[in-house]
Amino acid sequence: MIVDDSKLIRQRIAREYDATTFELVGTANNGFDAIELFDRASPEVVTMDLTMPELDGIECIEQLIIREPSTKILVISALNDTSIGMEALEKGAMGFITKPFSGADLKVALNEIIDS
Repeated sequence: MIVDDSKLIRQRIAREYDATTFELVGTANNGFDAIELFDRASPEVVTMDLTMPELDGIECIEQLIIREPSTKILVISALNDTSIGMEALEKGAMGFITKPFSGADLKVALNEIIDS
């Protein structure tokens, strides 16, 4: 599942992820939509933006982990703030990459979280 308020970023992640390893079950443009989609689709892996309208990524991570603690969440954010990255990891995210990112960066990060 891809969660990002930018349609361009959602499309880019959808193009760049390894379709032989992952099945895309849906995309969401804010935290509330992400929770609704999560409840319907039960994804094992989620990419999560942190800065979104209505419900931010930190709060959304917390809600997803409450629902399913084994969910593997990769934060993909333009925020290059160590404290926010640490907060996301404390709430349950398993990895963090910054925007802009390359397709190779995305694949490596996703593979690292599924192998952990």
